[in-house]
Amino acid sequence: MQVATPRPDRDVIGRRRRDRRSPEGKVKKSTERSLIWFEKLHRHGPLPSTFLHAYTEHLCRNAAWARRELADLFHEDSVHGGPYLDRPWQQFDTMDARHHDLVYDLTEAAEDALAETGRFRANTQAPGGPWVHRHMVACITASIELAALARDDIRFIFQDEIVKGPLRTPVPYTHNGRTETRDLVPDAVFALAYRTPAGERYRHFALEADRGTEPGRSNSFDRKSQLRTVLQYRTYVGEGQYKTHLGVSAPMLVLTVTASSGRLGNLIELVAKTSETGRNSFMLFQHLPQFGRYFTPPKPVPSLLSSAWRRAGHTGLRIDYVS
Repeated sequence: MQVATPRPDRDVIGRRRRDRRSPEGKVKKSTERSLIWFEKLHRHGPLPSTFLHAYTEHLCRNAAWARRELADLFHEDSVHGGPYLDRPWQQFDTMDARHHDLVYDLTEAAEDALAETGRFRANTQAPGGPWVHRHMVACITASIELAALARDDIRFIFQDEIVKGPLRTPVPYTHNGRTETRDLVPDAVFALAYRTPAGERYRHFALEADRGTEPGRSNSFDRKSQLRTVLQYRTYVGEGQYKTHLGVSAPMLVLTVTASSGRLGNLIELVAKTSETGRNSFMLFQHLPQFGRYFTPPKPVPSLLSSAWRRAGHTGLRIDYVS
């Protein structure tokens, strides 16, 4: 009896592999649902399938159908040439990857589809560093946007609607009597518009996603550290430099999301020690254990909008309303 040769793009029972393309001869066209997915990936960064389904649940409530469509957009060619979606390889280099939600990112074909429909934008989020860091930033901002979309009193404003030039900007800081100027580059910038009886009120946010890869302090002024970042934000936000840099007038808060509660406590202590009063009202902290040593793509985290963020010397602050 002749035994069929197994296909390299299929597993042992004939299913499509998660980490390589296995086309079945379809040609995909962009739809309203897929264009929403492309736009969110474009403006936030790589996101898990659960996030993408949450954005279009009003168009199709069945999560299994959404996952099937996402799979086709990864495997099959499109009318714009090549597949629309990619599955970044880094997500498979982790423990129990088969049991995690798949993470997707754009291809050039999807960018062409966005440009064709007028949805491609400049100055979208593009944090530096490893892929997991970029994915963490995307999950944080997308979680906040999804939570805002579920309410009628808050509107999420993307970085590309705020930043019209380079996000990188030189910011001076002083430590041990010595002043230096180094570039400050937030991982992301966004804003929230709060609908009130008196009209919309605004608050801007600079985001720092901390996975514990930077030292708390460094003897070198040239090496980025948490101490340097804290001191620079004292100038950028505390002294209002962001208003000139971004051309805005509304207040700004700095959100730092860490991967461990221990790291969070250390950062709050650092902020307190570098303040003359031991207090700081504009630097806020939460932690997401999903981005710790063993990476796991998270589900949407609405608590980033609705729960209190910790501060040095102040009570916690919720960012889903303004007083």
